[in-house]
Amino acid sequence: MPKIEIDHTKCDGKECAECVDSCPMSIFKLENDGIAVGSGAECTLCELCQDLCPSSAINISE
Repeated sequence: MPKIEIDHTKCDGKECAECVDSCPMSIFKLENDGIAVGSGAECTLCELCQDLCPSSAINISE
């Protein structure tokens, strides 16, 4: 199962939410003012979120 980590010191949360909008598996959710990660079991390792994050706050590892 992939491990998905968000560096919240870099993440712009709801001001950006590019990962929420781009993830085809809907793994990311807006929670309060930040981004929450759901189950990595649903992740297909497409890495769209990682590629599209303008602040490089997402890291995916296997």
